[in-house]
Amino acid sequence: MSASSFIKNNGKILLASGLVAIGIFGPLVGLKSEQNMANELILVTRPELVAWIVLAVLAMVAAVLVVRSMRDAGKFDGGTKLLAPISNALAPAVRYLPGTGLALLIGFPLIIYYGLGAGMMPKWIDNFGILILIYVMLGWGLNIVVGLAGLLDLGYVAFYAIGSYAYALLSLHFGWSFWLCLPVAGILAAFWGILLGFPVLRLRGDYLAIVTLAFGEIIYLVAKNWSDFTGGGAGISAPRITFFGIKFDASPDGFAAWMTWLFTSISHTFGGGDVLVSPAPWYRTVFLYYVILALALLTAFVTTRLRRLPIGRAWEALREDEIACRSLGINTVSTKLTAFAVGAFFGGLAGAFFGARQGFVDPEGFKFIESAIILAIVVLGGMGSLIGVAIAAAALQGGTELLRELSFLKSIFGEDFKPELYRMLIFGLAMVLIMLWKPRGFVSTREPTAFLKERKSVSGSHVKEGHG
Repeated sequence: MSASSFIKNNGKILLASGLVAIGIFGPLVGLKSEQNMANELILVTRPELVAWIVLAVLAMVAAVLVVRSMRDAGKFDGGTKLLAPISNALAPAVRYLPGTGLALLIGFPLIIYYGLGAGMMPKWIDNFGILILIYVMLGWGLNIVVGLAGLLDLGYVAFYAIGSYAYALLSLHFGWSFWLCLPVAGILAAFWGILLGFPVLRLRGDYLAIVTLAFGEIIYLVAKNWSDFTGGGAGISAPRITFFGIKFDASPDGFAAWMTWLFTSISHTFGGGDVLVSPAPWYRTVFLYYVILALALLTAFVTTRLRRLPIGRAWEALREDEIACRSLGINTVSTKLTAFAVGAFFGGLAGAFFGARQGFVDPEGFKFIESAIILAIVVLGGMGSLIGVAIAAAALQGGTELLRELSFLKSIFGEDFKPELYRMLIFGLAMVLIMLWKPRGFVSTREPTAFLKERKSVSGSHVKEGHG
Protein backbone atom coordinates (compact mmCIF):
# COMPACT_ATOMS: atom_id res chain seq x y z
CA MET A 1 0.00 0.00 0.00
CA SER A 2 1.44 3.38 -1.01
CA ALA A 3 1.59 6.36 1.34
CA SER A 4 -0.94 8.34 -0.70
CA SER A 5 -3.51 5.52 -0.70
CA PHE A 6 -2.94 4.92 3.03
CA ILE A 7 -3.58 8.59 3.83
CA LYS A 8 -6.61 8.62 1.53
CA ASN A 9 -8.15 5.58 3.23
CA ASN A 10 -7.27 6.52 6.81
CA GLY A 11 -6.98 10.30 6.66
CA LYS A 12 -10.18 10.86 8.65
CA ILE A 13 -9.07 8.51 11.42
CA LEU A 14 -5.65 10.19 11.66
CA LEU A 15 -7.22 13.65 11.67
CA ALA A 16 -9.69 12.67 14.37
CA SER A 17 -6.92 11.09 16.44
CA GLY A 18 -4.82 14.25 16.16
CA LEU A 19 -7.72 16.48 17.18
CA VAL A 20 -8.56 14.25 20.15
CA ALA A 21 -4.90 14.25 21.22
CA ILE A 22 -4.77 18.05 21.01
CA GLY A 23 -8.02 18.33 22.95
CA ILE A 24 -6.78 16.05 25.72
CA PHE A 25 -3.09 16.94 26.00
CA GLY A 26 -3.44 20.61 25.05
CA PRO A 27 -4.86 21.73 28.41
CA LEU A 28 -3.29 18.93 30.46
CA VAL A 29 0.28 19.19 29.18
CA GLY A 30 0.43 22.38 27.14
CA LEU A 31 -0.73 24.68 29.94
CA LYS A 32 1.13 25.05 33.21
CA SER A 33 0.66 27.54 36.05
CA GLU A 34 3.71 29.06 37.71
CA GLN A 35 4.33 31.67 40.37
CA ASN A 36 6.51 34.64 39.39
CA MET A 37 8.70 36.86 41.55
CA ALA A 38 5.72 39.09 42.40
CA ASN A 39 3.79 36.08 43.80
CA GLU A 40 1.44 36.25 40.84
CA LEU A 41 0.11 33.10 39.23
CA ILE A 42 0.90 33.12 35.52
CA LEU A 43 0.03 30.68 32.75
CA VAL A 44 2.91 29.16 30.80
CA THR A 45 2.31 27.42 27.46
CA ARG A 46 4.34 24.45 26.23
CA PRO A 47 3.37 23.93 22.56
CA GLU A 48 6.55 21.98 21.74
CA LEU A 49 5.75 19.27 24.27
CA VAL A 50 2.16 19.01 23.00
CA ALA A 51 3.45 18.73 19.41
CA TRP A 52 5.77 15.85 20.37
CA ILE A 53 2.95 14.01 22.12
CA VAL A 54 0.53 14.51 19.21
CA LEU A 55 3.14 13.22 16.77
CA ALA A 56 3.70 10.18 18.97
CA VAL A 57 -0.05 9.50 19.09
CA LEU A 58 -0.35 9.81 15.31
CA ALA A 59 2.61 7.48 14.82
CA MET A 60 1.06 4.83 17.08
CA VAL A 61 -2.35 5.15 15.42
CA ALA A 62 -0.72 4.84 11.99
CA ALA A 63 1.19 1.76 13.12
CA VAL A 64 -2.01 0.15 14.39
CA LEU A 65 -3.79 0.92 11.12
CA VAL A 66 -0.93 -0.54 9.08
CA VAL A 67 -0.89 -3.72 11.13
CA ARG A 68 -4.67 -4.02 10.88
CA SER A 69 -4.65 -3.61 7.11
CA MET A 70 -1.85 -6.17 6.75
CA ARG A 71 -3.73 -8.58 8.97
CA ASP A 72 -6.93 -8.17 6.96
CA ALA A 73 -4.93 -8.83 3.79
CA GLY A 74 -3.40 -11.95 5.32
CA LYS A 75 0.12 -10.50 5.32
CA PHE A 76 0.56 -10.21 9.07
CA ASP A 77 0.85 -13.15 11.44
CA GLY A 78 1.73 -11.30 14.65
CA GLY A 79 5.44 -11.62 13.99
CA THR A 80 5.42 -15.41 14.15
CA LYS A 81 7.50 -15.92 10.99
CA LEU A 82 9.83 -13.09 11.88
CA LEU A 83 10.46 -14.41 15.38
CA ALA A 84 10.52 -18.08 14.41
CA PRO A 85 14.33 -18.26 13.87
CA ILE A 86 14.92 -16.55 17.20
CA SER A 87 12.47 -18.87 18.96
CA ASN A 88 14.10 -21.94 17.43
CA ALA A 89 17.55 -20.73 18.46
CA LEU A 90 16.45 -20.08 22.03
CA ALA A 91 14.37 -23.26 22.37
CA PRO A 92 17.19 -25.35 23.91
CA ALA A 93 17.79 -22.67 26.54
CA VAL A 94 14.13 -22.36 27.54
CA ARG A 95 14.29 -25.48 29.70
CA TYR A 96 17.01 -23.84 31.78
CA LEU A 97 15.15 -20.51 32.09
CA PRO A 98 13.54 -21.12 35.53
CA GLY A 99 16.82 -22.27 37.07
CA THR A 100 18.78 -19.44 35.49
CA GLY A 101 16.23 -16.89 36.60
CA LEU A 102 16.26 -18.23 40.15
CA ALA A 103 20.05 -18.08 40.24
CA LEU A 104 19.98 -14.46 39.04
CA LEU A 105 17.39 -13.56 41.68
CA ILE A 106 19.45 -15.13 44.45
CA GLY A 107 22.61 -13.40 43.26
CA PHE A 108 20.97 -10.04 42.49
CA PRO A 109 22.40 -8.24 45.57
CA LEU A 110 25.90 -9.47 44.70
CA ILE A 111 25.47 -8.28 41.11
CA ILE A 112 24.50 -4.80 42.34
CA TYR A 113 27.29 -4.78 44.92
CA TYR A 114 30.07 -5.61 42.47
CA GLY A 115 28.49 -3.79 39.52
CA LEU A 116 27.36 -0.49 41.04
CA GLY A 117 28.94 -0.43 44.49
CA ALA A 118 27.62 -0.65 48.04
CA GLY A 119 26.33 2.93 47.95
CA MET A 120 23.78 2.10 45.23
CA MET A 121 22.48 -1.08 46.84
CA PRO A 122 19.65 0.43 48.94
CA LYS A 123 18.24 2.23 45.91
CA TRP A 124 18.48 -0.53 43.31
CA ILE A 125 17.64 -3.48 45.54
CA ASP A 126 14.64 -1.70 47.03
CA ASN A 127 13.24 -0.10 43.86
CA PHE A 128 14.10 -2.80 41.34
CA GLY A 129 14.18 -5.85 43.58
CA ILE A 130 11.85 -5.64 46.56
CA LEU A 131 9.14 -3.54 44.90
CA ILE A 132 8.97 -5.75 41.81
CA LEU A 133 8.87 -8.93 43.90
CA ILE A 134 5.97 -7.53 45.95
CA TYR A 135 3.94 -7.08 42.78
CA VAL A 136 5.07 -10.47 41.49
CA MET A 137 3.72 -12.04 44.66
CA LEU A 138 0.47 -10.04 44.44
CA GLY A 139 0.13 -11.01 40.78
CA TRP A 140 0.60 -14.68 41.58
CA GLY A 141 -1.96 -14.44 44.38
CA LEU A 142 -4.55 -12.80 42.13
CA ASN A 143 -3.65 -15.28 39.39
CA ILE A 144 -5.23 -18.02 41.52
CA VAL A 145 -8.56 -16.17 41.57
CA VAL A 146 -8.57 -14.72 38.05
CA GLY A 147 -6.20 -16.91 36.05
CA LEU A 148 -7.03 -20.34 37.43
CA ALA A 149 -10.59 -20.01 38.76
CA GLY A 150 -11.77 -17.37 36.26
CA LEU A 151 -13.32 -15.12 38.95
CA LEU A 152 -12.85 -11.45 38.05
CA ASP A 153 -11.69 -9.65 41.21
CA LEU A 154 -11.31 -5.85 41.13
CA GLY A 155 -10.86 -5.46 44.87
CA TYR A 156 -7.78 -7.60 45.50
CA VAL A 157 -5.97 -4.67 47.12
CA ALA A 158 -8.37 -5.06 50.07
CA PHE A 159 -6.57 -8.25 51.17
CA TYR A 160 -3.27 -6.43 50.72
CA ALA A 161 -4.55 -3.73 53.09
CA ILE A 162 -5.89 -6.27 55.59
CA GLY A 163 -2.48 -7.94 55.81
CA SER A 164 -0.70 -4.61 56.33
CA TYR A 165 -3.06 -3.38 59.02
CA ALA A 166 -3.10 -6.79 60.72
CA TYR A 167 0.68 -6.68 61.10
CA ALA A 168 0.73 -3.06 62.26
CA LEU A 169 -2.08 -3.48 64.81
CA LEU A 170 -0.94 -6.82 66.20
CA SER A 171 2.63 -5.63 66.64
CA LEU A 172 1.51 -2.32 68.15
CA HIS A 173 -1.06 -3.60 70.65
CA PHE A 174 0.31 -7.07 71.43
CA GLY A 175 4.00 -6.65 70.71
CA TRP A 176 4.10 -9.57 68.27
CA SER A 177 7.09 -9.96 65.99
CA PHE A 178 6.89 -9.96 62.21
CA TRP A 179 7.36 -13.71 62.00
CA LEU A 180 4.41 -14.31 64.31
CA CYS A 181 2.21 -11.71 62.61
CA LEU A 182 2.98 -12.98 59.11
CA PRO A 183 0.85 -16.18 59.14
CA VAL A 184 -1.85 -14.49 61.21
CA ALA A 185 -2.12 -11.69 58.65
CA GLY A 186 -2.47 -14.27 55.88
CA ILE A 187 -5.14 -16.19 57.79
CA LEU A 188 -7.11 -13.01 58.51
CA ALA A 189 -6.99 -12.05 54.84
CA ALA A 190 -8.13 -15.56 53.87
CA PHE A 191 -11.01 -15.27 56.35
CA TRP A 192 -12.14 -12.04 54.70
CA GLY A 193 -11.74 -13.71 51.32
CA ILE A 194 -14.23 -16.37 52.41
CA LEU A 195 -16.60 -13.68 53.71
CA LEU A 196 -16.41 -11.97 50.33
CA GLY A 197 -16.93 -15.28 48.53
CA PHE A 198 -20.22 -16.20 50.21
CA PRO A 199 -22.33 -13.26 48.88
CA VAL A 200 -20.97 -13.61 45.33
CA LEU A 201 -21.45 -17.35 44.83
CA ARG A 202 -24.17 -16.81 42.23
CA LEU A 203 -22.47 -13.88 40.50
CA ARG A 204 -20.14 -13.97 37.53
CA GLY A 205 -18.59 -11.63 35.01
CA ASP A 206 -19.35 -7.93 35.34
CA TYR A 207 -21.57 -8.36 38.40
CA LEU A 208 -18.81 -10.16 40.28
CA ALA A 209 -16.34 -7.44 39.29
CA ILE A 210 -18.66 -4.70 40.64
CA VAL A 211 -19.12 -6.45 43.99
CA THR A 212 -15.40 -7.06 44.47
CA LEU A 213 -14.70 -3.46 43.48
CA ALA A 214 -17.17 -2.31 46.14
CA PHE A 215 -15.47 -4.56 48.71
CA GLY A 216 -12.10 -2.97 47.98
CA GLU A 217 -13.56 0.53 48.33
CA ILE A 218 -15.27 -0.40 51.61
CA ILE A 219 -11.99 -1.57 53.10
CA TYR A 220 -10.27 1.62 51.92
CA LEU A 221 -12.98 3.88 53.40
CA VAL A 222 -13.01 1.99 56.69
CA ALA A 223 -9.23 2.29 56.97
CA LYS A 224 -9.41 6.01 56.18
CA ASN A 225 -12.32 6.97 58.45
CA TRP A 226 -12.05 4.64 61.46
CA SER A 227 -9.43 6.81 63.13
CA ASP A 228 -9.65 5.19 66.56
CA PHE A 229 -8.73 1.79 65.16
CA THR A 230 -6.61 2.34 62.04
CA GLY A 231 -5.30 5.85 62.64
CA GLY A 232 -7.36 7.19 59.75
CA GLY A 233 -5.63 9.27 57.12
CA ALA A 234 -2.68 9.86 59.46
CA GLY A 235 -1.85 6.16 59.31
CA ILE A 236 -0.27 3.93 61.91
CA SER A 237 3.35 3.06 62.56
CA ALA A 238 4.59 -0.49 62.07
CA PRO A 239 7.82 -1.79 63.63
CA ARG A 240 10.75 -2.53 61.40
CA ILE A 241 11.45 -6.14 60.60
CA THR A 242 14.25 -7.81 62.53
CA PHE A 243 16.38 -10.87 61.98
CA PHE A 244 14.63 -12.91 64.68
CA GLY A 245 14.98 -10.08 67.19
CA ILE A 246 18.31 -8.69 65.93
CA LYS A 247 17.89 -5.10 64.69
CA PHE A 248 19.66 -3.66 61.67
CA ASP A 249 21.27 -0.68 63.38
CA ALA A 250 24.53 0.36 65.03
CA SER A 251 23.46 -0.71 68.52
CA PRO A 252 25.72 -3.02 70.57
CA ASP A 253 23.29 -5.88 69.95
CA GLY A 254 22.56 -4.98 66.32
CA PHE A 255 23.15 -7.03 63.20
CA ALA A 256 26.68 -5.70 62.56
CA ALA A 257 27.74 -6.49 66.15
CA TRP A 258 26.22 -9.96 65.88
CA MET A 259 28.04 -10.61 62.59
CA THR A 260 31.28 -9.34 64.16
CA TRP A 261 30.90 -11.84 66.98
CA LEU A 262 30.03 -14.67 64.56
CA PHE A 263 32.94 -14.04 62.16
CA THR A 264 35.36 -13.47 65.02
CA SER A 265 34.35 -16.77 66.62
CA ILE A 266 34.88 -18.58 63.30
CA SER A 267 38.20 -16.82 62.78
CA HIS A 268 39.44 -17.75 66.27
CA THR A 269 38.45 -21.37 65.64
CA PHE A 270 40.90 -21.49 62.72
CA GLY A 271 43.59 -19.49 64.50
CA GLY A 272 42.80 -16.07 62.99
CA GLY A 273 42.31 -12.64 64.53
CA ASP A 274 39.32 -10.44 65.22
CA VAL A 275 36.94 -9.55 62.38
CA LEU A 276 35.10 -6.22 62.42
CA VAL A 277 31.82 -5.79 60.51
CA SER A 278 30.81 -2.13 60.24
CA PRO A 279 27.10 -1.17 60.23
CA ALA A 280 25.71 -0.34 56.81
CA PRO A 281 22.21 0.72 55.68
CA TRP A 282 22.07 -1.90 52.95
CA TYR A 283 22.15 -4.84 55.39
CA ARG A 284 18.46 -4.37 56.14
CA THR A 285 17.62 -3.85 52.45
CA VAL A 286 19.31 -7.09 51.43
CA PHE A 287 17.59 -8.95 54.25
CA LEU A 288 14.18 -7.60 53.17
CA TYR A 289 14.96 -8.63 49.60
CA TYR A 290 15.57 -12.25 50.56
CA VAL A 291 12.46 -12.30 52.77
CA ILE A 292 10.16 -11.21 49.93
CA LEU A 293 12.00 -13.53 47.54
CA ALA A 294 11.28 -16.46 49.86
CA LEU A 295 7.61 -15.42 50.16
CA ALA A 296 7.27 -15.10 46.38
CA LEU A 297 8.85 -18.51 45.81
CA LEU A 298 6.51 -19.98 48.43
CA THR A 299 3.56 -18.51 46.51
CA ALA A 300 4.82 -20.00 43.24
CA PHE A 301 5.46 -23.40 44.82
CA VAL A 302 2.02 -23.61 46.45
CA THR A 303 0.27 -22.42 43.29
CA THR A 304 2.08 -24.99 41.15
CA ARG A 305 1.29 -27.82 43.56
CA LEU A 306 -2.36 -26.82 43.95
CA ARG A 307 -2.82 -26.64 40.18
CA ARG A 308 -1.82 -30.30 39.91
CA LEU A 309 -4.18 -31.36 42.71
CA PRO A 310 -7.93 -32.00 42.28
CA ILE A 311 -8.75 -28.53 43.64
CA GLY A 312 -6.57 -26.91 40.98
CA ARG A 313 -8.25 -28.89 38.22
CA ALA A 314 -11.62 -27.92 39.70
CA TRP A 315 -10.57 -24.23 39.48
CA GLU A 316 -9.70 -24.63 35.81
CA ALA A 317 -12.96 -26.49 35.12
CA LEU A 318 -14.86 -23.68 36.84
CA ARG A 319 -13.03 -21.13 34.72
CA GLU A 320 -13.92 -22.86 31.46
CA ASP A 321 -17.62 -23.58 32.07
CA GLU A 322 -19.43 -23.42 35.40
CA ILE A 323 -22.47 -25.32 34.14
CA ALA A 324 -20.32 -28.19 32.85
CA CYS A 325 -18.42 -28.05 36.12
CA ARG A 326 -21.65 -28.59 38.06
CA SER A 327 -22.68 -31.43 35.76
CA LEU A 328 -19.43 -33.22 36.61
CA GLY A 329 -20.40 -33.19 40.28
CA ILE A 330 -17.85 -30.58 41.35
CA ASN A 331 -18.91 -28.51 44.34
CA THR A 332 -18.67 -25.00 42.91
CA VAL A 333 -19.33 -23.40 46.31
CA SER A 334 -16.23 -24.84 47.96
CA THR A 335 -14.25 -24.36 44.74
CA LYS A 336 -14.98 -20.62 44.62
CA LEU A 337 -14.45 -20.10 48.33
CA THR A 338 -11.13 -21.96 48.21
CA ALA A 339 -9.93 -19.80 45.32
CA PHE A 340 -10.85 -16.60 47.16
CA ALA A 341 -9.29 -17.81 50.39
CA VAL A 342 -5.98 -18.98 48.91
CA GLY A 343 -5.59 -15.88 46.76
CA ALA A 344 -6.41 -13.61 49.70
CA PHE A 345 -3.96 -15.49 51.93
CA PHE A 346 -1.00 -14.60 49.74
CA GLY A 347 -2.28 -11.04 49.41
CA GLY A 348 -2.28 -10.82 53.21
CA LEU A 349 1.30 -12.12 53.39
CA ALA A 350 2.42 -9.50 50.87
CA GLY A 351 0.56 -6.83 52.86
CA ALA A 352 2.29 -7.80 56.11
CA PHE A 353 5.67 -7.59 54.40
CA PHE A 354 4.74 -4.22 52.90
CA GLY A 355 3.96 -2.86 56.36
CA ALA A 356 7.27 -4.15 57.71
CA ARG A 357 9.18 -2.66 54.76
CA GLN A 358 7.56 0.75 55.04
CA GLY A 359 7.47 0.98 58.82
CA PHE A 360 4.22 2.85 58.33
CA VAL A 361 0.76 1.93 57.03
CA ASP A 362 -1.79 4.41 55.71
CA PRO A 363 -4.88 3.97 53.49
CA GLU A 364 -3.47 5.95 50.55
CA GLY A 365 -1.44 2.95 49.44
CA PHE A 366 -4.54 0.79 48.97
CA LYS A 367 -6.64 2.67 46.43
CA PHE A 368 -8.42 1.09 43.48
CA ILE A 369 -5.53 1.91 41.14
CA GLU A 370 -3.45 -0.73 42.94
CA SER A 371 -6.06 -3.40 42.19
CA ALA A 372 -6.13 -2.25 38.57
CA ILE A 373 -2.34 -2.50 38.29
CA ILE A 374 -2.27 -5.99 39.82
CA LEU A 375 -5.06 -7.17 37.51
CA ALA A 376 -3.27 -5.65 34.52
CA ILE A 377 -0.14 -7.58 35.49
CA VAL A 378 -2.11 -10.85 35.50
CA VAL A 379 -3.84 -10.12 32.18
CA LEU A 380 -0.75 -8.87 30.37
CA GLY A 381 1.39 -11.71 31.63
CA GLY A 382 -1.11 -14.33 30.53
CA MET A 383 -3.80 -15.53 32.90
CA GLY A 384 -2.71 -18.75 34.55
CA SER A 385 1.00 -18.34 33.73
CA LEU A 386 3.44 -17.79 36.60
CA ILE A 387 6.34 -16.85 34.33
CA GLY A 388 4.17 -14.47 32.31
CA VAL A 389 2.92 -12.70 35.43
CA ALA A 390 6.49 -12.32 36.70
CA ILE A 391 7.61 -10.85 33.36
CA ALA A 392 4.67 -8.42 33.32
CA ALA A 393 5.35 -7.28 36.91
CA ALA A 394 9.02 -6.71 36.12
CA ALA A 395 8.16 -4.81 32.94
CA LEU A 396 5.46 -2.59 34.45
CA GLN A 397 7.01 -1.81 37.83
CA GLY A 398 10.60 -1.86 36.62
CA GLY A 399 9.69 0.36 33.68
CA THR A 400 8.02 2.83 36.03
CA GLU A 401 11.14 3.04 38.16
CA LEU A 402 13.36 3.40 35.09
CA LEU A 403 11.49 6.57 34.15
CA ARG A 404 13.04 8.23 37.19
CA GLU A 405 16.48 7.55 35.72
CA LEU A 406 15.81 9.24 32.36
CA SER A 407 17.19 12.60 33.41
CA PHE A 408 18.67 13.19 29.94
CA LEU A 409 15.15 13.95 28.67
CA LYS A 410 15.32 17.26 30.52
CA SER A 411 17.75 18.51 27.90
CA ILE A 412 15.02 17.95 25.29
CA PHE A 413 11.84 19.00 27.09
CA GLY A 414 13.27 21.42 29.65
CA GLU A 415 14.51 21.27 33.22
CA ASP A 416 10.99 21.09 34.64
CA PHE A 417 10.19 17.90 32.71
CA LYS A 418 9.68 14.86 34.96
CA PRO A 419 9.26 11.58 33.03
CA GLU A 420 7.81 9.75 36.05
CA LEU A 421 4.73 12.00 35.95
CA TYR A 422 3.75 10.39 32.64
CA ARG A 423 4.05 6.82 33.87
CA MET A 424 0.29 6.16 33.79
CA LEU A 425 0.05 7.53 30.26
CA ILE A 426 2.86 5.23 29.10
CA PHE A 427 1.32 2.41 31.11
CA GLY A 428 -2.02 2.80 29.31
CA LEU A 429 -0.43 3.03 25.87
CA ALA A 430 1.67 -0.05 26.59
CA MET A 431 -1.44 -1.99 27.58
CA VAL A 432 -3.20 -1.05 24.35
CA LEU A 433 -0.23 -2.02 22.19
CA ILE A 434 0.37 -5.31 24.01
CA MET A 435 -3.29 -6.27 23.79
CA LEU A 436 -3.19 -5.59 20.05
CA TRP A 437 0.01 -7.57 19.56
CA LYS A 438 -0.46 -10.34 22.17
CA PRO A 439 -4.14 -10.36 23.18
CA ARG A 440 -3.65 -13.46 25.34
CA GLY A 441 -0.71 -12.05 27.26
CA PHE A 442 3.04 -12.50 27.16
CA VAL A 443 2.81 -16.26 27.71
CA SER A 444 -0.18 -17.77 25.88
CA THR A 445 0.70 -21.47 26.26
CA ARG A 446 0.23 -23.70 29.26
CA GLU A 447 1.65 -27.01 30.41
CA PRO A 448 -1.29 -29.37 31.03
CA THR A 449 -1.70 -30.86 34.49
CA ALA A 450 -2.94 -34.15 32.99
CA PHE A 451 -1.70 -35.59 29.72
CA LEU A 452 -1.74 -38.79 27.67
CA LYS A 453 1.66 -40.39 27.01
CA GLU A 454 3.45 -37.10 26.32
CA ARG A 455 3.31 -33.66 27.93
CA LYS A 456 2.66 -30.95 25.30
CA SER A 457 2.08 -27.23 25.68
CA VAL A 458 -1.48 -26.12 24.90
CA SER A 459 -2.08 -22.95 22.89
CA GLY A 460 -4.32 -20.40 24.53
CA SER A 461 -6.42 -20.19 21.37
CA HIS A 462 -7.67 -23.75 21.84
CA VAL A 463 -9.69 -23.07 24.96
CA LYS A 464 -12.61 -20.81 25.78
CA GLU A 465 -11.07 -18.33 28.19
CA GLY A 466 -7.72 -18.01 26.52
CA HIS A 467 -5.67 -20.31 28.71
CA GLY A 468 -4.97 -23.98 28.83
